[in-house]
Amino acid sequence: MASISKKEFGRLSNGSLVYSYTLENRAGAKATIITYGARIQSFLVPDKEGNFRDIVLGFDTAKGYEEETFYMGAIVGPHANRIQNAEFTINNTTYYLECNDGANHTNSLHSGSTGFHDKIWGAEINNGKLLMYQFRPDGEGGFPGTLTAQVTYDLTEDNALKIDYQVTCDSDTICNMTNHSYFNLNGIGGGTILNHKLQIMADSLTESDAEALPNGKIYQAEGTPMDFRQLTPIGERIDDDFQQLIWGAGYDHNWILSGPVKDGLRQAAFAVSEESGITLSVYTDMPGMQFYSGNFLDGTPGKKDIPCKRRSGFALETQYFPTSPMHPEFPQPVLKRGNTWNSTTIFKAGLAE
Repeated sequence: MASISKKEFGRLSNGSLVYSYTLENRAGAKATIITYGARIQSFLVPDKEGNFRDIVLGFDTAKGYEEETFYMGAIVGPHANRIQNAEFTINNTTYYLECNDGANHTNSLHSGSTGFHDKIWGAEINNGKLLMYQFRPDGEGGFPGTLTAQVTYDLTEDNALKIDYQVTCDSDTICNMTNHSYFNLNGIGGGTILNHKLQIMADSLTESDAEALPNGKIYQAEGTPMDFRQLTPIGERIDDDFQQLIWGAGYDHNWILSGPVKDGLRQAAFAVSEESGITLSVYTDMPGMQFYSGNFLDGTPGKKDIPCKRRSGFALETQYFPTSPMHPEFPQPVLKRGNTWNSTTIFKAGLAE
């Protein structure tokens, strides 16, 4: 069971106080979560020399998180990723969301400005776990129903950071939550992630258009630069002359997970840095995962004022497929009134053999 300590992290521009909670296991690994956006602010794990490195990008101040535009470490919802035309229909009623993405700002990304990433979450410590909760009134951001979300963080003795989601709503709605941490397994100031090796347990992907919206087609990864079925350097094919990569300025796509299920979860991905020896395994019960190679990180100063440069971090966002409400053939993120949406994602750090 992890020990958990609480302290003040800082204040937002409106004066709201942000707290940090640090979970520490007996091996000395630490995960710090802040109440603004229920974000993973740091994840300290040992490298091959036994030295601890912080493997998530982020900021040392509340102001840094408030001003950034990359959702660093955040819990994203109630609907992560994109929704085409910022609208969806449930029970013959169409709901209109905030338009904040696309060439003409006609699509919705990560639930707009009122998303969970921009909220102060309640928090309490319970039996070595951190429980965080958020209440969302009916109609906020255009989403129907009064929604209650709980996110539980648990740091295990084998350096696995487990995230459990539990959501209820008093009306039929959509729910597709994820965590948007950016990882660099070399640690803070570790440079590019292009030399990291990555494996994704997926045979196929949803095909995207120029605005990163799935068009309903599914294609096989084999024979394309999107094939990560074997451990492959991220930078090996990232700039290939392949339309999906050109439109995304690199990797920013949804893989359809196909690995075997064990105890309700499947392994989605495995990453390793040969420099540090640190590995990262991702497990989830979600059907898809967005691998984003940090193509639009712009050098904003992060922790220790070190710039978060282009492709200095990668995100592995477990999810329903983007714009699923527009494609009934995809798994649907519908949460029915009276039901509970439960999901689990695990980020497990380790060492290369």
